[in-house]
Amino acid sequence: MRLMLFAVTALIAALAVPPAFAQDVLKLAIGQRGKWDGAVPDLGYRAGIFKKHGIELQMLYTSGGGETMQAVISGSVDLGMNAGTLGVLGAFAKGAPIRILSAQATGDDAYWYVRADSPIRSMADMKGKTMAFSTAGSSTNSNVLALIDLFKVDARPVATGGAAPTYTQVMSGQIDAGWSAPPFGIEALRKGEIRVIARSTDLPAVKGHTVRVNVVHAPALASKRDVFVRYMKAHRETIDWMYSSEEALKIYAEYADVSVDVARQIREEFDPKEMIQPDRILGLQDMMPEAIKFKYLSQPLTEDQIKDMIQIP
Repeated sequence: MRLMLFAVTALIAALAVPPAFAQDVLKLAIGQRGKWDGAVPDLGYRAGIFKKHGIELQMLYTSGGGETMQAVISGSVDLGMNAGTLGVLGAFAKGAPIRILSAQATGDDAYWYVRADSPIRSMADMKGKTMAFSTAGSSTNSNVLALIDLFKVDARPVATGGAAPTYTQVMSGQIDAGWSAPPFGIEALRKGEIRVIARSTDLPAVKGHTVRVNVVHAPALASKRDVFVRYMKAHRETIDWMYSSEEALKIYAEYADVSVDVARQIREEFDPKEMIQPDRILGLQDMMPEAIKFKYLSQPLTEDQIKDMIQIP
């Protein structure tokens, strides 16, 4: 009787435990490790939010949005974060197998700077000088072209990769004006080692426009759409947590190797929550003439093309 009772008790206990499900794996390429707006998947993964939605993330970091986009186009990864919108428009128009899964940044926090001892005081002094962007097709690439056009100076755009190697090139005199975005360069600005000469927000096409998006490999989206639906639920939940939690600041500070005070400054001053809302792609009609001017597009996308390109669950 005791053996039978034990067996029945064990059976009831086993039935009461939900079965363990394997986590669905998504491979991600993320431009510029350390940026607050691009840290959503990494922070959410560290906090266990994606695991709660049945998703395991395998993440690698790139030198910029152009490199990220190429990894998605090749199918090496399922999802690419921080891709420049103009570059994505151009790639889609050429038939690349990518779709926009969500917005990444509406508005921008990038800036361009020179060494403190540089004779360059503003964009007006950039004639014949070199001006950095990360990678071809990135948002910094399109913004440099737009800044040069806006200020009517004959500066030379140069791809310098990530913010850290760009800083080295500026301080060693290899390039005149570097690009950066928080948290990169904040300490150097505080110490007076560098000076800002231009910001992305100087550009009319940046204010209120979605300048970076997250892109998905089209065949992956078609074959496992339910996984991407769950990914976006976790992505949205992570954003809410990032802007309401002190724990998020501590995890980000460790991830980006900055102080909690700097993390709070970035969240409150540089990257407001409205900037990284994922469910709205704003300003495409305004951005397409610029995409044509800078040769990302030969003609505007049609409404049907836009509907096919944007696949936010």
